[in-house]
Amino acid sequence: MSVLYNFDEIIDRRDTGSVKWHYTDDTIPLWVADMDFEAAQPILDAIEKIAQHGILGYTKPTAALYKSIIDWHGSRYDLRLDEQHILFSPGVMPSLALMMSVFTEVGDAVLVNDPIYTPFMTKVEQNGRKLVTSALKEIEGKYQLDLADIEAKIVEYKVKLYLLCNPHNPGGRVWSREELKALLAVCKKHNVAIVSDEIHQDLTLQGHTFTPFLTLAKGYEHKVVSLTSMTKTFNIAGIKGSLIFAKDESLIKKISQRQQLNDEYELNLFAYAAMRSAYEQGGEWLEQALGYIESNIELTLQFLEEHLPKIKVMLPEASYLIWLDCSAYGEDDQTLYDTLRDAKVELNSGVKYGNEGHLKMRINVACPQAVLIEGLNRIYTALNSDDS
Repeated sequence: MSVLYNFDEIIDRRDTGSVKWHYTDDTIPLWVADMDFEAAQPILDAIEKIAQHGILGYTKPTAALYKSIIDWHGSRYDLRLDEQHILFSPGVMPSLALMMSVFTEVGDAVLVNDPIYTPFMTKVEQNGRKLVTSALKEIEGKYQLDLADIEAKIVEYKVKLYLLCNPHNPGGRVWSREELKALLAVCKKHNVAIVSDEIHQDLTLQGHTFTPFLTLAKGYEHKVVSLTSMTKTFNIAGIKGSLIFAKDESLIKKISQRQQLNDEYELNLFAYAAMRSAYEQGGEWLEQALGYIESNIELTLQFLEEHLPKIKVMLPEASYLIWLDCSAYGEDDQTLYDTLRDAKVELNSGVKYGNEGHLKMRINVACPQAVLIEGLNRIYTALNSDDS
């Protein structure tokens, strides 16, 4: 029987240890990539069933879990996987860090785009690799890969590894098949490994098509890894669990061996259960959630166009995160952030995502509409004094 989910419901998350709702006052959080929606009922039921069973012992992936992963990615993205192509990890960022040791040595250069999700940069530097950045080009209101610059940087710095974010965070681009094939050609030419963070794949919005990098990598599979997770898709990030996909036998063996060194190859039993139930029964929730998110994106666009028209909006092709150019409303990143915080609304400061994020902000619209409207009104109040 189908379930109609109520995404308008406001659930009080204060005093729960929530990273997003960490305030002691009535600040509206429109920042970290965490939805304010209750998880899908099948996921909650699966977790409750485990708790009611009462024994929380050592657990391993089951054949049914593998099948759920294989079926989800095969039916939605034509990504053909077998059990031997799949490894489990506590999270995409731990996996990203792990890939440094798989494909590079200390001191090697790793290339990322700018702007990019902050840990792409910090994990490179924390692992003793040289961070190299290639600025994305904004053309007609959306980001494009600068392939000439990417190739020049690869040659200049002898880059060994390229970290791709697809769909892109914070810009919301779903890189096209043609763009990805062109990028692959550059990396193959210079023998550069590619690790593709695809955690936002399932949040691709209407009118756009997500292409898993591994579907393009035939003949180069020894140098390509994809990372993804059900946690972002189904708003269960606190459960911790992700997937590593690789199709080359020797590569998957090497990754597995590296995981064994730190015992980072297992999930807890709740994560296994949540993953299986999400992939088997979560499609209905996801479809409804995406519909609600699309309406919230439209509401945000209309509000900003009417009340803060000097903000330049990058229309997202995936996810519930919108990239805002607020350069008309300030000259200093910290001041811009503080101005909004003083109005009791929090967004992510764009400069945290690289130099290209100067005077930009990232807003999260995955919340009940009433919360979003209140947050937008506070943004208007904060910036209106500078509007003329």
